[in-house]
Amino acid sequence: MSSSKRPNILIVGQAGRLSYEALLFARSLERASPASAKRLFVAEPENGPLWKGNPRMRDSDMRKAIEKTGARIVSFKSIHFGQSYPYGNKIEALRALPPNEPFIFFDTDTLILDDPANVPLDFKRPSASLKREGTWPKLELYGPGYHEIWGALYEMFGMDVNKAMDRTQPKEFWKRYPYYNAGMFYYRCPREFGRIYEDIATAIRDRPPKELVCQPLDPWLDQVALPLVIHKLGGSPKALPEGWIDGKTSCHYRFLPLLYARESDEVIALLEDIAAPNDVKKLLKQYEPALRFIYQGRGAKARALFDRNDMPRTEQAVRQRLKKNGFWMR
Repeated sequence: MSSSKRPNILIVGQAGRLSYEALLFARSLERASPASAKRLFVAEPENGPLWKGNPRMRDSDMRKAIEKTGARIVSFKSIHFGQSYPYGNKIEALRALPPNEPFIFFDTDTLILDDPANVPLDFKRPSASLKREGTWPKLELYGPGYHEIWGALYEMFGMDVNKAMDRTQPKEFWKRYPYYNAGMFYYRCPREFGRIYEDIATAIRDRPPKELVCQPLDPWLDQVALPLVIHKLGGSPKALPEGWIDGKTSCHYRFLPLLYARESDEVIALLEDIAAPNDVKKLLKQYEPALRFIYQGRGAKARALFDRNDMPRTEQAVRQRLKKNGFWMR
């Protein structure tokens, strides 16, 4: 595939944990495809009134290491979210991408295993990661059910939930209604996707329908708004080709203890290989989870607590076992 036909790739960079994850992401992408690495945008929020401190990546060596992979560091202004809801970075960062060019957004806590340009995505039909659990809504005993809650949200934006839901799933089961992990999504134009995402997310935050009165929106707002954005733009869960995202092409690990607990030997080998060069090691050792898990052997010890062929059914159960044995860090 020629460089001109490759999609742009977007992650968010920020002072602290995200800067170390951005370095690992960029190095894994460069390993998988130097051509795609040159399409990587690492977007960081500008310092401004919505942040308590400067959120930019201020370590010049870190910036150089990320740019050495071919990535471009760009900035965006926080208008709607900032410190109060940092997950909103992924929404506002879309303004930093060139318009009218296809893009794939990844959460920064992701490793790339193969060239993203090989994934057979139809950028006219957006979708998002399906590596998720039924985390939202959280039903109350006498409160509204899934249909009422999602129905109210679709109606709020002039859409019909009946045209979005999967009728092969049982009634009042969470999978009947489109729900994604906002750790990956894509479309043909970042500005169009981002404008709609901003409008829907801020409207839900500022004017939620009465059916959401008991529902938490922090940290779930990005995942509540995303199905509505995708449906409005003509996409669906079925638009995402199976087996590529969170499979052959990418690994959304979330936190290093979870990576060591859950992922394959091949993913562990990739992580430790891209973290091995001395200049990279010098940077990553400043991040305590990387120091402990990658370089001081805690990862292998945490990994020994689990059988990858018989994992706990939920992420929360994995976390609890790690915490019980003193291996949880974030």
